[in-house]
Amino acid sequence: MDGKPEPRNGFDRFFEITARGSTLAREMRGGLATFFTMAYIVVLNPLILGGGIDGDGKKLAIPALAAATALVAGLMTILMGVVGRFPLALAAGLGVNALVAYEIAPEMTWADAMGLVVIEGVLIAVLVLTGLRTAIFRAVPTALKTAIGVGIGLFLTIIGLVNAGFVRRVPDVANTTVPVGLGIGGKLVSWPSLVFVVGLLVTLVLVARKVRGAILIGILGSTVLAIIVEAIAKVGPSFVNGQPNPKGWALNVPELPAKLLDVPDLSLLGKFNLFNSWERAGVLVALMFVFTLLITDFFDTMGTMVAVGQEGNLIDKEGMPPRTKQILLVDSIAAAAGGAASTSSNTSFVESAAGVAEGARTGAANLVTGALFLLAMFLAPLAVVVPFEAASIALVVVGFLMMAEVRTIDWSDFEIAIPAFLAITLMPFTYSISNGIGAGVITYVLLKIFKGKAREVHPLMYGVAALFTLYFLRGPIETLVF
Repeated sequence: MDGKPEPRNGFDRFFEITARGSTLAREMRGGLATFFTMAYIVVLNPLILGGGIDGDGKKLAIPALAAATALVAGLMTILMGVVGRFPLALAAGLGVNALVAYEIAPEMTWADAMGLVVIEGVLIAVLVLTGLRTAIFRAVPTALKTAIGVGIGLFLTIIGLVNAGFVRRVPDVANTTVPVGLGIGGKLVSWPSLVFVVGLLVTLVLVARKVRGAILIGILGSTVLAIIVEAIAKVGPSFVNGQPNPKGWALNVPELPAKLLDVPDLSLLGKFNLFNSWERAGVLVALMFVFTLLITDFFDTMGTMVAVGQEGNLIDKEGMPPRTKQILLVDSIAAAAGGAASTSSNTSFVESAAGVAEGARTGAANLVTGALFLLAMFLAPLAVVVPFEAASIALVVVGFLMMAEVRTIDWSDFEIAIPAFLAITLMPFTYSISNGIGAGVITYVLLKIFKGKAREVHPLMYGVAALFTLYFLRGPIETLVF
């Protein structure tokens, strides 16, 4: 006997539930929490993609985009659970979908744009199979990986605060001294803000008292409160007949739907062309788009994997989670699958940390999350009952939990402290994981060089720094190319 607890059955043995100190109940609870914090993507991704117009002046149908978004998210999340055995859910990537809808698609047909996404996913898969992606991941210093996780925690926090309307952009008017402010005009005057604040405070109390399922209780309780508030106050959505309603619900209006079931429209599956874009937009333009997609997916996933692993204490001394290669391979397949289904590149979601905070430690949680996404294809009306203001509570709480790792960084060592600082701050301030990682990597390499310690830098880090330099210079490069 080696002192390790014996698995209860084959399912337990396969997913290593007992070995990782978890239980089936915790995995199910974590899977539920992850789904509720990610369910918005079924609504938001179609809105973003549907708002774009391709080079032929065509738009895509919102119902078809919603069904395809839920289908790919469900299948890829389950695949991650079975192959990667890691509590990391996947769905259409935010930021990437806007890039596809508003920059790539206008230069070509939608099928051509999706073909580029498929190519990007295949390229990343090749990098995984050759071991290069894992090698680059290992080359990043452990302290910088920790900083990436902390930065993502702050990134999640600001996403939650903005989505809930607790923090808003200040209009570009004279005498404006700050870019963002509290609520509307510096005041919390809307019912959705009240739901968020009450739900957040209750959830924080539950977390402090170490109540099991605190985050999930907070989401569900806040949703019930939101439904009651909407039924009484008739708040409505944030846009009514095309006109802004600042006091409305950010995305989903929390009201019981007229019907629970709806037949999914899967007509967009397989609608992609691999090589037409190279002729229509030009080889250089297509290459630049593929490069931008690749860099964004490549390093966003690395940061997300580290952050989720840190939250669940699932990484080793080098900052590597178990089955790293398998995790990265599934993520690569998801990128290509998103293109093949016309939903843009699918990638790992940092909101998975909400499920980990609820106790998820294995891929078993993904089975729950993935199954709920698949059900969302048919239960789309029910899936959109949870408003941003309720789901965002989890993001803020998880941000706090992930922030705790900042204590392990040696802030007296400027060679790592400065890159860590930039990585941590630029993620929330630029709304991009890749920007924060890029700034941290480039600064780390430069500091080592100018302090005469160039040999301490892993050779792959020089290549990564060069790629990120091109990434940050893509604006001038695109101007020359276009």
